[in-house]
Amino acid sequence: MTGACGSLGDVPRSGAEARRRLQQAALELYRERGFDQTTTAEIAARAGVNERTFFRHFPNKREVLFDGEADLRAALMEAVAEVPDGLQPLEVLLCAFQKAGRILEENRPFSEPRLAVIAATPALRERELAKAAWLTEAVAEALRRRGVTGRLADLAAHTGWAAFHQAAQAWIDDPSQSLDAHLRQTFDDLRTLSGAG
Repeated sequence: MTGACGSLGDVPRSGAEARRRLQQAALELYRERGFDQTTTAEIAARAGVNERTFFRHFPNKREVLFDGEADLRAALMEAVAEVPDGLQPLEVLLCAFQKAGRILEENRPFSEPRLAVIAATPALRERELAKAAWLTEAVAEALRRRGVTGRLADLAAHTGWAAFHQAAQAWIDDPSQSLDAHLRQTFDDLRTLSGAG
């Protein structure tokens, strides 16, 4: 259908599609121009929507790169809960991170440049640290629900999250191995460090 505004073929037909296009447009612009030099109006224009549509989906241009945080939190807590009984806390976390890591692997074309943009942008690094703290607390809570004591649950969650982060970076740097392989290697390294390897 065409009209005064031209073809409507490129207009996103659903909220999910508009959201996806806004995320992709933002990532492209942040890589081209930098986060600070990019406006929400430019993101909306690149995605083929108006700025009001942008703000229906995201409160600001920073949050475009942090969409899905609540889903990841829920997935991690569920993954920790589903691990069979009888495993030590770090083994529980390895199993949970292997399951959650599939989300990253499925979204590698977005995940990889997203991490690069965050690494290059102080405001985004600060937001990433806040996200990590929130997710780490969720993991600790999931461990406590499994009966791990408070102090050990916190230590395991922080250690496990650091290992997950290191494995994800190794996977970005060396895509010849799967994220799962990098996770297993990183947790093996943890056991070696603790003298349990």
